[in-house]
Amino acid sequence: MNYLHRIAPGLFVALWATGFIGARYAMPWAEPFLFLFVRFAIAFAILAALTAAIRTAALRPRPRQILHSMFVGCLIHGVYLGGVFWAIKHGMPAGLSALIVGLQPLITAFMAAVFLRDTVTARQWAGLAIGFSGVALVLQPAFGTAGQVTPATLFSAVLAVVGMSAGTIWQKRHAGDIDLLSGTIFQYLGAALLMSALATAFEVPVYTLTGELVFAMVWLVFVLSIGAIFLLMVLIREGEVAKVASLFYLVPGVTAVLAWILFAEDLAPVQIAGMVVAAAGVAFATSGSRTTPVRPR
Repeated sequence: MNYLHRIAPGLFVALWATGFIGARYAMPWAEPFLFLFVRFAIAFAILAALTAAIRTAALRPRPRQILHSMFVGCLIHGVYLGGVFWAIKHGMPAGLSALIVGLQPLITAFMAAVFLRDTVTARQWAGLAIGFSGVALVLQPAFGTAGQVTPATLFSAVLAVVGMSAGTIWQKRHAGDIDLLSGTIFQYLGAALLMSALATAFEVPVYTLTGELVFAMVWLVFVLSIGAIFLLMVLIREGEVAKVASLFYLVPGVTAVLAWILFAEDLAPVQIAGMVVAAAGVAFATSGSRTTPVRPR
């Protein structure tokens, strides 16, 4: 387990960054809420089947734990991914949406200080600010990309960031006493119900079955919805929320490298410099002594 804790941060960043690549493959072929509903429903079914096969007493959560986990799922899966996918689908430039998402560590650190009474030191605040400046450098070439920014898409992107931050805080405070497998199952149940409601209310069903869509779905379910989310839950449970959130600063840089490899997108010197700055900010924010973790209620 100690080995997992050592490799978990880097592995999480690498896996999480691939989610944006998967979205690029999928979005031309499906509406965002419908796509996410199918993704969450498949993840729920797989994990529920695994739980049924294990049949251990530890995997029988109490009603309170179930409700908290479902609410966390609505926030960190439904609101976050739904908001980002919807904003990009309706014209917001990817660079601008990624920069807004880059506010997540700062928002999470602020919420942790207020609601969890985590001690966010001056060193950590400085590291978070440095990391955000690195993210801005990584995304700087994308700022000139044409796209339609409306109050609706801007609100959707901001809501996504707030949802992810709030979900992280809620998981740490209220849902940390449920085992990871059961907690994740009910997270996806909550998220699937939310996406089903949003797809029914706001979308005309469009789901064109193509090779790209199937590849994206398989990758996003197994690598992101199961692999990366389990790692995130481990990190939230074992670490300080502000430090865990700072890892998200590394995601845009890794995504830029993957896009350069897979899609031959430009990787400018300023982006490479931004990756170095973001990494330095994360190192600065995550170094130092740990605070006492907050016990879940």
